[in-house]
Amino acid sequence: MNAQFGLLNVWSQGDVVTRGVFVVLLVMSLASWIVILLKALDLRRLGQQALAARGFWHAPDFAAALDQLGNDDTPNPFRALALQGRDAMAHLLHRDASTRPQLHDSLDASEWITRSLRAQLDESIARMQSGLALLASVGSTAPFVGLFGTVWGIYHALMAIGVAGQATIDKVAGPVGEALIMTALGLAVAIPAVLGYNALVRGNKGVSSRLNRFAHDLHAYFVTGARVSAPGVAPDGANVVPMKKA
Repeated sequence: MNAQFGLLNVWSQGDVVTRGVFVVLLVMSLASWIVILLKALDLRRLGQQALAARGFWHAPDFAAALDQLGNDDTPNPFRALALQGRDAMAHLLHRDASTRPQLHDSLDASEWITRSLRAQLDESIARMQSGLALLASVGSTAPFVGLFGTVWGIYHALMAIGVAGQATIDKVAGPVGEALIMTALGLAVAIPAVLGYNALVRGNKGVSSRLNRFAHDLHAYFVTGARVSAPGVAPDGANVVPMKKA
């Protein structure tokens, strides 16, 4: 009796629309899990890079500080910010072999460094948020896709029962129950996507706040030559070695 019901029976007895809903839900589930796993690994890597960035200001000079942030082989938004600030400062001072007057010469150092760091910061945050739109879409649409499959299945089940002329409970409960499986599948796809989206957004906010603080300190360093800290309190609870300009 049980062999006559279940997912396999729904697939074998379903039409093109029913099977299409199955395939769509399967693809949505696979895509959301792939995004969740990849972004979780990225968050773990970013967390390690954020820890490494704490020692940036304890280096004797800027070159040594960059070495603590790794190399260019692994994407590192903290290193990218430091490089962007250094290049912006060198460009402002015409240290990049550019001697002709340029439009940005009318900007002061603070505004020029701010714009350069903000552009790099926005790019890094956009890269961190890539894929989250997919999770949001899956979380919001998967239940409705499953509900559509349920409505379609119930419709065909009732039509078949009407043609057969048998409306007893045993004839109705099986097909209608199978059609409700589609709603359950939609929820099973949507719930992990929503939970993963919320977790990733929370993790990205933590990394973004650290990036903003790091960019603020870089701005102060390139403009004034010193990192911003509370009066009488060393950053990160330790004495910071003054770095030489790059």
